[in-house]
Amino acid sequence: MLQLARLGMLVGYVLVLTVSTYAQTGTISGTITDAITQEPLIGATVRATDLATKNVSGTVTDPDGNYSLTLSVGTYDLVVSYLGFDEQTTTLAVKAGEVTSWNTTLGEAPTLLETATVSSSKFEKPLSEVTVSLEVLQPELIENTGKVTLDDALQKVPGVTVIDGQANIRGGSGYSQGAGSRVLLLQDDIPILQADAGFPQWGDVPIEIISQVEVIKGAASALYGSSALNGIVNVRTAYATSEPVTRASVFGTAYLAPKREELKWWDDTPYTAGFSASHRQKFGKTDLVLGTYYLNEQSFRQDVSRHFGRLNANVQHRINENITVGIAANGNLGESQSYFYWRGFDQAYQGDTTTLSNRQFRRINVDPKLTIYDNNGNRHRVQGRIYRVNNDNDRNQSNESTMWYSEYQFQKRLDRADMVLIAGVVASGTGVEAELYGDTTFTSNNYAGFLQLDKKLFGKLNASVGLRYEYNRLSNPGFTYNDGPIVNVIDPTEEEESRPVFRFGLNYQAGKATFLRASWGQGYRYPTIAEKFIFTDAGGFIIEPSPALRSETGYSAEVGVKQGYRLGAFEGFVDASAFYMKYEDMMEFNWTGSGFQSQNIGGTTIAGVEFTLAGRGKLGNLPFQLLTGYTYIDPTFDEFDRQAESGSQGRQNALGSSSDENILKYRFRHSFKFDGELELGKFRLGLETFYNSSIEAVDALFLLFIPGLFDFREANPDGAWVHNARLAFVPNEKLRASFLLGNITNKEYVIRPALLEAPRNVTLRMDYTF
Repeated sequence: MLQLARLGMLVGYVLVLTVSTYAQTGTISGTITDAITQEPLIGATVRATDLATKNVSGTVTDPDGNYSLTLSVGTYDLVVSYLGFDEQTTTLAVKAGEVTSWNTTLGEAPTLLETATVSSSKFEKPLSEVTVSLEVLQPELIENTGKVTLDDALQKVPGVTVIDGQANIRGGSGYSQGAGSRVLLLQDDIPILQADAGFPQWGDVPIEIISQVEVIKGAASALYGSSALNGIVNVRTAYATSEPVTRASVFGTAYLAPKREELKWWDDTPYTAGFSASHRQKFGKTDLVLGTYYLNEQSFRQDVSRHFGRLNANVQHRINENITVGIAANGNLGESQSYFYWRGFDQAYQGDTTTLSNRQFRRINVDPKLTIYDNNGNRHRVQGRIYRVNNDNDRNQSNESTMWYSEYQFQKRLDRADMVLIAGVVASGTGVEAELYGDTTFTSNNYAGFLQLDKKLFGKLNASVGLRYEYNRLSNPGFTYNDGPIVNVIDPTEEEESRPVFRFGLNYQAGKATFLRASWGQGYRYPTIAEKFIFTDAGGFIIEPSPALRSETGYSAEVGVKQGYRLGAFEGFVDASAFYMKYEDMMEFNWTGSGFQSQNIGGTTIAGVEFTLAGRGKLGNLPFQLLTGYTYIDPTFDEFDRQAESGSQGRQNALGSSSDENILKYRFRHSFKFDGELELGKFRLGLETFYNSSIEAVDALFLLFIPGLFDFREANPDGAWVHNARLAFVPNEKLRASFLLGNITNKEYVIRPALLEAPRNVTLRMDYTF
């Protein structure tokens, strides 16, 4: 009995203590929404400062915009913030055992400097505070300029060039016909490169549901790993909305006669036509985003065409306020025909018949994800992707590949220290079977761990430091090519490599709208299967395997300033930067005497400057928006000497180049881009201009064997200015009807040698929101 009495007293004591503790706390809860759209703001930060103790507590809103804070009794200052929106503050008293409700709305911040970005640190930061060069491309600009795939749209970003599908940032890449990319393409933070060649399939990117495209210029390997040596392109897709939103677009382009009559091969006008549609809606705790896209292109290039259809879906479900699960999927089915180079100077829209190829393709990716917020406000995210590619090619170049990717990510906000910690582990792998690689099966694995700290000091200085450790393994069964030269790749059948990469950056707010930045980051790229083991024929040029190919490494360094400005009702920013990129063991395709082979060409250096001007608002009474920029680069080999001893790296680099000057191949020293749109009542008038200086150096052998290439370069020594114009009629918020005139002056120009770009063309497009 005595023991039962003691037990009863203990239970009673615990109950009294629990009630007493509960009685000393209260709760503040509410909902945060967009002041204009009334949509809930997901991930808005709510911070409460105890006015007596100065202790800070915080949380973030769930996918419904709700938040809840349990606090000790007292008086608190509450601050609600969300990137791209103005803050809201209030003072509230927390009473014992009571729930205090505070709902508020946030208005959009009126400055481009506050544009929310995630790519530089894997959590949201305003554009003004990032420590690297980062550009943001909005979907409106993609749609308004009639771009049908993302690679076309990226040509608008200063410092970015896409050469025959391969992204090149500030001259960090040349051209290697689809084998290897130094720019990592991401969709919602997950890599989406074809497994065998590391090639971005731009047609798989669902531009119909894009919310924003972020481009990091410079090495990003510390956060994103191999293939981010030269930067990243991160496509962020759109969220569902409380009010259903359905959008549809139809478009068609007709290509007019070239300036030189002898180039016109067609009787019936070549054309491109297509449509897209998307739907976004919330169903209680479930979010749904759907999209579809179709393109039928009968090209201005003879025997070149592509048509494909794409479907995508993204479903998220909130199990409770702390747990969200989801899955996304994207499928793309179609076929294409293309050639490697033209038939000649006077037949530049017709392909050399030995290079023509036909391909049917099926590509699909499935992306599961899970996000959990624990009781301490820490975020745990698990995300993955399975990416399956099947290319059926008629030139013994068929290939099948599967890429799988998984990542666990941990985020902790240390409010008192004004610091954010991001850490995670990554596991990925590939399986490849292809005629291109001896018709055998390769597998590869990549494992990595990463850590990054972002801290604000003195309220003005943002510091970021990151580390990643990479491990790569490539396995092949050992094989002999059946056609052409005998190449045995048996020892070793297992290749392993591991290394760390580091980065750090600073961003200092020197004035109200003046931000100085400096960054240094290491880069690293492991060779792709295509670069090491490909054996094929590209228009009479044999592409040979290179099993001894080594990884390339390097670093990017940059200093820059971003200055905000306001001229009456017009605001924006000016950005100026100087950069320096250094590569070791850079990989490029070179002539071996019997064929082309991916080789390590030694060290390279790329230095340059870049200027960007962006703005939006009103000039007088007329709404206007602007994006323009200029980039200069000086790309050189560390070793380049035609007189060097036979077999030396310097001699090999020099003899392989068409230029006597030391300059890396397939680069533009100068590039300029401009896009401006003026609103005149219900009409929108836009002008798009870009300039690339001439490509000074190509493979020397191409000038000898590709018909007309030497003649074209002689006739066009100074690069090309190309101008496009557009006129849109916008009678209401739902409808936009556009007329676009491309290549107004009918300029003959190339981005990749021996592949002539489009003559003058007209596009009609209509966008409607239901």
